[in-house]
Amino acid sequence: MPESRPSSPTRLPSMPRRAMMRRLATLGTLAACALALPLPAAAQAQNQPQAQLAGGKPIRILVGAPAGGTTDTLARTIAQEMSQELGQPVVVENRPGAGGNIAADLVAKSAPDGSTLLMSFTSHTINATLYKKLPFDPVQDFTPITLVATVPSVLVATPRLAANNVPELIRLARSEPGKLNFAIGSVGSSLHMAGDMFKMMTGTYIVNIPYKGTSPALTDVLAGQCDLMFASTINVLPHVRAGKLKVLGVTSPAPLPQFPGAAPIGNTVKGFESSAWFGLFGPGGMSHDTTQALYQAARKGLESPAVRKRLENDGAQPMGTPPEAFAAFVKQDVKRWAGVVRYSGASPE
Repeated sequence: MPESRPSSPTRLPSMPRRAMMRRLATLGTLAACALALPLPAAAQAQNQPQAQLAGGKPIRILVGAPAGGTTDTLARTIAQEMSQELGQPVVVENRPGAGGNIAADLVAKSAPDGSTLLMSFTSHTINATLYKKLPFDPVQDFTPITLVATVPSVLVATPRLAANNVPELIRLARSEPGKLNFAIGSVGSSLHMAGDMFKMMTGTYIVNIPYKGTSPALTDVLAGQCDLMFASTINVLPHVRAGKLKVLGVTSPAPLPQFPGAAPIGNTVKGFESSAWFGLFGPGGMSHDTTQALYQAARKGLESPAVRKRLENDGAQPMGTPPEAFAAFVKQDVKRWAGVVRYSGASPE
Protein backbone atom coordinates (compact mmCIF):
# COMPACT_ATOMS: atom_id res chain seq x y z
CA MET A 1 0.00 0.00 0.00
CA PRO A 2 2.14 2.88 -1.23
CA GLU A 3 2.04 6.24 0.45
CA SER A 4 0.95 9.44 -1.19
CA ARG A 5 3.87 11.59 -2.25
CA PRO A 6 4.45 14.65 -0.05
CA SER A 7 3.67 17.82 -1.92
CA SER A 8 6.93 19.51 -0.94
CA PRO A 9 9.53 17.02 0.33
CA THR A 10 12.32 19.59 0.54
CA ARG A 11 10.36 22.22 2.41
CA LEU A 12 11.33 21.41 6.02
CA PRO A 13 14.97 20.18 6.24
CA SER A 14 16.40 23.18 8.10
CA MET A 15 14.14 22.73 11.12
CA PRO A 16 15.06 19.13 11.98
CA ARG A 17 18.78 19.77 11.52
CA ARG A 18 18.73 22.31 14.33
CA ALA A 19 16.44 20.05 16.34
CA MET A 20 18.76 17.10 15.86
CA MET A 21 21.76 19.09 17.09
CA ARG A 22 19.78 19.97 20.21
CA ARG A 23 18.93 16.29 20.47
CA LEU A 24 22.59 15.28 20.52
CA ALA A 25 23.32 17.82 23.22
CA THR A 26 20.34 16.60 25.23
CA LEU A 27 21.40 12.96 25.09
CA GLY A 28 24.89 13.93 26.20
CA THR A 29 23.42 15.87 29.12
CA LEU A 30 21.22 12.94 30.09
CA ALA A 31 24.16 10.57 30.12
CA ALA A 32 26.10 12.99 32.29
CA CYS A 33 23.14 13.42 34.66
CA ALA A 34 22.89 9.66 35.02
CA LEU A 35 26.34 9.74 36.61
CA ALA A 36 25.91 12.93 38.57
CA LEU A 37 24.90 11.48 41.95
CA PRO A 38 27.77 12.27 44.35
CA LEU A 39 29.60 9.21 45.57
CA PRO A 40 28.91 9.83 49.27
CA ALA A 41 25.18 10.09 48.56
CA ALA A 42 25.26 6.98 46.40
CA ALA A 43 27.04 5.06 49.14
CA GLN A 44 24.52 6.32 51.71
CA ALA A 45 21.60 5.22 49.51
CA GLN A 46 23.21 1.79 49.14
CA ASN A 47 23.47 1.31 52.89
CA GLN A 48 19.93 2.42 53.68
CA PRO A 49 17.15 -0.09 52.86
CA GLN A 50 14.34 1.35 50.78
CA ALA A 51 10.99 1.80 52.56
CA GLN A 52 8.38 -0.51 51.05
CA LEU A 53 5.99 1.20 48.65
CA ALA A 54 2.21 0.88 48.44
CA GLY A 55 2.06 -1.04 51.71
CA GLY A 56 4.45 -3.68 50.44
CA LYS A 57 2.02 -5.09 47.86
CA PRO A 58 3.41 -6.19 44.48
CA ILE A 59 4.42 -3.41 42.11
CA ARG A 60 3.16 -3.86 38.55
CA ILE A 61 5.08 -2.63 35.51
CA LEU A 62 2.71 -2.46 32.55
CA VAL A 63 4.21 -2.88 29.07
CA GLY A 64 2.31 -1.70 26.01
CA ALA A 65 3.96 -4.28 23.77
CA PRO A 66 3.85 -8.09 23.41
CA ALA A 67 6.09 -10.38 25.42
CA GLY A 68 9.51 -11.07 23.97
CA GLY A 69 10.19 -7.66 22.44
CA THR A 70 12.79 -5.13 23.52
CA THR A 71 10.41 -3.17 25.78
CA ASP A 72 9.25 -6.35 27.51
CA THR A 73 12.80 -7.63 27.94
CA LEU A 74 13.97 -4.36 29.48
CA ALA A 75 10.96 -4.28 31.80
CA ARG A 76 11.60 -7.80 33.07
CA THR A 77 15.29 -7.10 33.54
CA ILE A 78 14.68 -3.95 35.56
CA ALA A 79 11.78 -5.53 37.50
CA GLN A 80 14.01 -8.28 38.85
CA GLU A 81 16.64 -5.78 39.98
CA MET A 82 14.10 -3.40 41.52
CA SER A 83 12.44 -6.25 43.42
CA GLN A 84 15.73 -7.14 45.09
CA GLU A 85 16.44 -3.52 45.99
CA LEU A 86 12.95 -2.67 47.27
CA GLY A 87 12.37 -5.94 49.07
CA GLN A 88 8.96 -6.51 47.52
CA PRO A 89 7.64 -8.20 44.38
CA VAL A 90 7.85 -6.32 41.07
CA VAL A 91 5.94 -8.03 38.27
CA VAL A 92 5.51 -7.27 34.55
CA GLU A 93 2.13 -7.31 32.79
CA ASN A 94 1.83 -7.02 29.01
CA ARG A 95 -1.03 -4.85 27.74
CA PRO A 96 -0.23 -4.43 24.03
CA GLY A 97 -2.26 -2.41 21.56
CA ALA A 98 -2.78 1.08 20.13
CA GLY A 99 0.93 1.87 19.98
CA GLY A 100 1.31 1.48 23.74
CA ASN A 101 -1.69 3.68 24.57
CA ILE A 102 -3.72 0.94 26.29
CA ALA A 103 -1.05 0.35 28.93
CA ALA A 104 -0.35 4.07 29.24
CA ASP A 105 -4.02 4.86 29.86
CA LEU A 106 -4.25 2.26 32.62
CA VAL A 107 -1.22 3.73 34.37
CA ALA A 108 -2.40 7.32 33.91
CA LYS A 109 -5.63 6.42 35.73
CA SER A 110 -3.92 4.46 38.56
CA ALA A 111 -3.30 5.62 42.11
CA PRO A 112 0.00 7.54 42.39
CA ASP A 113 1.32 5.31 45.18
CA GLY A 114 4.04 3.54 43.19
CA SER A 115 2.10 0.29 42.80
CA THR A 116 1.45 0.67 39.05
CA LEU A 117 4.20 1.77 36.66
CA LEU A 118 4.69 1.97 32.89
CA MET A 119 7.67 0.83 30.85
CA SER A 120 7.19 2.91 27.75
CA PHE A 121 9.14 3.66 24.59
CA THR A 122 9.59 6.29 21.90
CA SER A 123 6.00 5.94 20.71
CA HIS A 124 4.92 7.61 23.97
CA THR A 125 6.09 10.97 22.63
CA ILE A 126 5.35 10.25 18.95
CA ASN A 127 1.73 9.42 19.82
CA ALA A 128 1.21 12.92 21.21
CA THR A 129 1.04 14.13 17.59
CA LEU A 130 0.17 10.89 15.76
CA TYR A 131 -3.19 10.53 17.53
CA LYS A 132 -5.66 13.37 17.16
CA LYS A 133 -7.14 12.56 20.55
CA LEU A 134 -5.72 10.56 23.46
CA PRO A 135 -7.47 9.63 26.71
CA PHE A 136 -4.50 11.04 28.62
CA ASP A 137 -1.86 13.75 28.38
CA PRO A 138 1.54 12.12 27.62
CA VAL A 139 3.28 14.74 29.77
CA GLN A 140 0.90 15.93 32.49
CA ASP A 141 -0.63 12.55 33.39
CA PHE A 142 2.67 10.78 34.11
CA THR A 143 5.56 11.07 36.54
CA PRO A 144 8.86 10.35 34.74
CA ILE A 145 11.07 8.10 36.89
CA THR A 146 14.09 7.30 34.72
CA LEU A 147 15.25 6.88 31.15
CA VAL A 148 16.28 3.23 31.22
CA ALA A 149 18.12 2.78 27.92
CA THR A 150 18.50 3.99 24.35
CA VAL A 151 18.87 1.73 21.31
CA PRO A 152 20.20 3.01 17.97
CA SER A 153 19.04 1.46 14.72
CA VAL A 154 20.59 0.72 11.36
CA LEU A 155 19.57 1.37 7.78
CA VAL A 156 19.72 -1.96 5.97
CA ALA A 157 19.10 -2.89 2.34
CA THR A 158 18.69 -5.93 0.20
CA PRO A 159 22.10 -6.92 -1.23
CA ARG A 160 20.85 -6.29 -4.77
CA LEU A 161 20.34 -2.56 -4.14
CA ALA A 162 22.65 -0.44 -6.29
CA ALA A 163 23.92 1.56 -3.30
CA ASN A 164 26.38 0.58 -0.61
CA ASN A 165 26.32 3.63 1.65
CA VAL A 166 24.22 6.70 2.42
CA PRO A 167 25.73 9.07 -0.19
CA GLU A 168 25.12 6.48 -2.90
CA LEU A 169 21.56 5.92 -1.64
CA ILE A 170 20.75 9.63 -1.75
CA ARG A 171 22.06 9.91 -5.31
CA LEU A 172 20.07 6.85 -6.38
CA ALA A 173 16.86 8.04 -4.71
CA ARG A 174 17.13 11.50 -6.26
CA SER A 175 17.76 10.06 -9.72
CA GLU A 176 14.71 7.77 -9.53
CA PRO A 177 12.07 9.45 -7.29
CA GLY A 178 9.45 7.00 -6.03
CA LYS A 179 11.18 3.88 -7.33
CA LEU A 180 12.77 2.82 -4.02
CA ASN A 181 10.74 1.77 -0.99
CA PHE A 182 11.00 1.48 2.79
CA ALA A 183 9.49 -1.49 4.63
CA ILE A 184 7.64 -0.11 7.68
CA GLY A 185 7.15 -2.59 10.52
CA SER A 186 4.73 -0.42 12.48
CA VAL A 187 3.10 2.84 11.44
CA GLY A 188 4.06 5.61 13.84
CA SER A 189 6.99 3.75 15.36
CA SER A 190 10.39 5.35 15.89
CA LEU A 191 11.73 3.27 12.98
CA HIS A 192 8.96 4.57 10.70
CA MET A 193 9.70 8.13 11.78
CA ALA A 194 13.44 7.59 11.22
CA GLY A 195 12.69 6.83 7.58
CA ASP A 196 10.49 9.89 7.13
CA MET A 197 13.03 12.08 8.90
CA PHE A 198 15.67 10.76 6.48
CA LYS A 199 13.48 11.67 3.49
CA MET A 200 12.60 15.05 4.95
CA MET A 201 16.23 15.98 5.59
CA THR A 202 17.56 14.70 2.25
CA GLY A 203 14.72 15.88 0.02
CA THR A 204 14.21 12.37 -1.37
CA TYR A 205 11.00 10.55 -2.24
CA ILE A 206 11.03 6.91 -1.13
CA VAL A 207 7.72 5.03 -0.90
CA ASN A 208 6.63 3.56 2.46
CA ILE A 209 5.27 -0.01 2.44
CA PRO A 210 3.54 -0.67 5.81
CA TYR A 211 3.41 -4.12 7.40
CA LYS A 212 1.73 -5.61 10.44
CA GLY A 213 4.90 -5.94 12.46
CA THR A 214 8.67 -5.98 12.15
CA SER A 215 8.93 -9.67 11.30
CA PRO A 216 6.96 -9.61 8.00
CA ALA A 217 8.64 -6.35 7.00
CA LEU A 218 12.08 -7.82 7.56
CA THR A 219 11.09 -11.01 5.73
CA ASP A 220 10.28 -9.05 2.57
CA VAL A 221 13.55 -7.10 2.69
CA LEU A 222 15.43 -10.37 3.08
CA ALA A 223 13.52 -11.76 0.09
CA GLY A 224 14.27 -8.67 -2.00
CA GLN A 225 10.58 -7.68 -2.18
CA CYS A 226 11.41 -4.37 -0.47
CA ASP A 227 14.57 -2.31 -0.83
CA LEU A 228 15.26 -0.69 2.53
CA MET A 229 14.39 -0.72 6.19
CA PHE A 230 15.34 1.01 9.42
CA ALA A 231 15.62 -1.75 12.01
CA SER A 232 16.97 -2.37 15.48
CA THR A 233 20.46 -3.78 15.80
CA ILE A 234 19.08 -6.86 17.57
CA ASN A 235 16.76 -7.81 14.71
CA VAL A 236 19.21 -7.53 11.82
CA LEU A 237 22.65 -8.41 13.20
CA PRO A 238 22.45 -12.18 12.39
CA HIS A 239 21.27 -11.46 8.84
CA VAL A 240 24.02 -8.90 8.24
CA ARG A 241 26.66 -11.35 9.44
CA ALA A 242 25.20 -14.00 7.14
CA GLY A 243 25.43 -11.63 4.15
CA LYS A 244 21.66 -11.56 3.64
CA LEU A 245 21.45 -7.81 4.31
CA LYS A 246 23.89 -4.94 3.89
CA VAL A 247 24.16 -1.96 6.21
CA LEU A 248 24.16 1.47 4.58
CA GLY A 249 24.51 3.46 7.79
CA VAL A 250 23.78 3.63 11.52
CA THR A 251 21.50 6.13 13.26
CA SER A 252 23.81 6.75 16.23
CA PRO A 253 26.21 9.73 16.36
CA ALA A 254 29.17 7.34 16.50
CA PRO A 255 29.89 4.06 14.66
CA LEU A 256 28.59 0.85 16.22
CA PRO A 257 31.13 -1.91 16.90
CA GLN A 258 28.64 -4.56 15.78
CA PHE A 259 28.70 -3.11 12.24
CA PRO A 260 32.31 -2.32 11.33
CA GLY A 261 32.66 -0.07 8.32
CA ALA A 262 29.13 1.35 8.58
CA ALA A 263 29.33 5.12 9.04
CA PRO A 264 26.80 7.20 11.00
CA ILE A 265 24.11 8.63 8.73
CA GLY A 266 24.78 11.98 10.40
CA ASN A 267 28.19 12.10 8.71
CA THR A 268 26.34 12.71 5.44
CA VAL A 269 22.98 14.08 6.60
CA LYS A 270 24.14 16.65 9.14
CA GLY A 271 22.16 16.50 12.37
CA PHE A 272 20.47 13.17 11.65
CA GLU A 273 20.21 10.99 14.75
CA SER A 274 17.51 8.56 15.82
CA SER A 275 17.61 6.22 18.78
CA ALA A 276 14.68 4.40 20.30
CA TRP A 277 14.37 5.08 24.01
CA PHE A 278 12.78 3.15 26.84
CA GLY A 279 11.69 4.76 30.08
CA LEU A 280 9.93 4.09 33.37
CA PHE A 281 6.92 6.23 34.36
CA GLY A 282 4.43 6.40 37.20
CA PRO A 283 1.02 8.05 37.26
CA GLY A 284 0.92 11.83 37.45
CA GLY A 285 1.07 13.33 40.92
CA MET A 286 3.39 10.74 42.45
CA SER A 287 5.21 12.07 45.49
CA HIS A 288 8.87 13.05 45.39
CA ASP A 289 9.81 10.37 47.95
CA THR A 290 8.06 7.58 46.03
CA THR A 291 9.59 8.74 42.74
CA GLN A 292 13.07 8.85 44.26
CA ALA A 293 12.69 5.40 45.85
CA LEU A 294 11.73 3.90 42.49
CA TYR A 295 14.46 5.82 40.65
CA GLN A 296 17.19 4.68 43.06
CA ALA A 297 16.04 1.06 42.77
CA ALA A 298 16.03 1.22 38.96
CA ARG A 299 19.35 3.02 38.85
CA LYS A 300 21.05 0.46 41.07
CA GLY A 301 19.77 -2.28 38.77
CA LEU A 302 21.21 -0.54 35.73
CA GLU A 303 24.57 -0.16 37.51
CA SER A 304 24.84 -3.95 37.92
CA PRO A 305 27.74 -5.16 35.74
CA ALA A 306 25.70 -8.16 34.61
CA VAL A 307 22.78 -5.98 33.54
CA ARG A 308 25.00 -3.45 31.75
CA LYS A 309 26.80 -6.22 29.88
CA ARG A 310 23.51 -7.83 28.86
CA LEU A 311 22.10 -4.56 27.53
CA GLU A 312 25.28 -3.52 25.75
CA ASN A 313 25.55 -6.92 24.05
CA ASP A 314 22.08 -6.27 22.63
CA GLY A 315 23.17 -2.88 21.31
CA ALA A 316 21.46 -0.85 24.07
CA GLN A 317 23.05 1.95 26.08
CA PRO A 318 22.02 1.85 29.77
CA MET A 319 21.10 5.32 31.03
CA GLY A 320 19.63 5.66 34.55
CA THR A 321 18.71 9.33 34.03
CA PRO A 322 17.35 11.21 37.10
CA PRO A 323 13.62 12.04 37.11
CA GLU A 324 14.03 15.79 36.53
CA ALA A 325 16.26 15.31 33.48
CA PHE A 326 14.01 12.58 32.10
CA ALA A 327 10.97 14.86 32.47
CA ALA A 328 12.72 17.58 30.45
CA PHE A 329 13.71 14.99 27.84
CA VAL A 330 10.10 13.80 27.41
CA LYS A 331 8.81 17.34 26.85
CA GLN A 332 11.52 18.02 24.26
CA ASP A 333 10.89 14.70 22.50
CA VAL A 334 7.21 15.51 22.01
CA LYS A 335 8.24 18.69 20.19
CA ARG A 336 11.02 16.94 18.33
CA TRP A 337 8.76 14.35 16.68
CA ALA A 338 5.80 16.66 16.02
CA GLY A 339 7.25 18.09 12.80
CA VAL A 340 8.30 14.68 11.48
CA VAL A 341 4.88 13.14 12.17
CA ARG A 342 3.13 16.00 10.38
CA TYR A 343 5.51 15.73 7.43
CA SER A 344 4.94 11.98 7.20
CA GLY A 345 1.17 12.32 7.04
CA ALA A 346 0.96 9.12 9.12
CA SER A 347 -2.18 8.17 10.98
CA PRO A 348 -2.82 5.31 13.43
CA GLU A 349 -3.66 1.95 11.92
